[in-house]
Amino acid sequence: MQPVVRALEILRAIARHGDGMTIGDLHSMLDIPLGSAHRLLAVLTEQEFVTRSPINRRYFLGPAARQLTEQNNRRTSTLTAPHPAVVAAAAESGETVFLSELVGSQVVCISLIESKHPLRLFVRIGQEMPLHAAASARALLADLDTSKARALLADRPLTPFTPDTPATPDAVIEHLAVVRARGYDVCDDELDRGVWAVAAPIRTSTGTTCASLTLAAAADRMRDPVARAGAIHLVLTTAARLSAELGYISRFPSSPSVTQRSAGQATTEPTSLGGRP
Repeated sequence: MQPVVRALEILRAIARHGDGMTIGDLHSMLDIPLGSAHRLLAVLTEQEFVTRSPINRRYFLGPAARQLTEQNNRRTSTLTAPHPAVVAAAAESGETVFLSELVGSQVVCISLIESKHPLRLFVRIGQEMPLHAAASARALLADLDTSKARALLADRPLTPFTPDTPATPDAVIEHLAVVRARGYDVCDDELDRGVWAVAAPIRTSTGTTCASLTLAAAADRMRDPVARAGAIHLVLTTAARLSAELGYISRFPSSPSVTQRSAGQATTEPTSLGGRP
């Protein structure tokens, strides 16, 4: 197994160095004997996982390595049809549950199960979700580099739909740190008054966030902290199931703890900036 491990170490090292690496660089960094490094690089070159510049004799990632990432990052949506897990979450909660994806610079709804209850929220397949004011969008933005997220936010007006809407790039970036820390986003009266929502990321086998799962409900039905904690738990476990089916192996953030009190009250998730899914 050692040759396989060393080959993977070589690929990772070369991937981190955009200007390429010499065999001497790899020998020094990875402590691989020069003879072994030469043989491994010969195989990787033959299989086109690495290439060697005829000018400076440095090794770079080859077309086979690029092909793997491009094939895994499919152009079409991974979860466009209502997945059984999404259908089950909507049936269990009785609320609107939908999936969203970042398509170019827009976050759009790609799959939807509508609530059986009246809801002051209009969402449809293909609808663009506001980047700054939607839990579904911020759950996706939180996975991006801060500079990229800020560039997306700077490219459009951040309309203050309500007094609770974060209406500046700095306010949204600050909130994204909270989303990353707890692993989900909660919105309450941020874009649509009377609407509460929770969204969590869905990840592929490489750890990349490919979509977000959102549950949206009338805020009146989510006044009880226990109800909110239950909705958050449902979204996290459903997102974890969808991620697992895409090959992601990791522990999702645990659902908020609910501390029952003698009077039957409970405390749950921390407050957030609130808003539309």
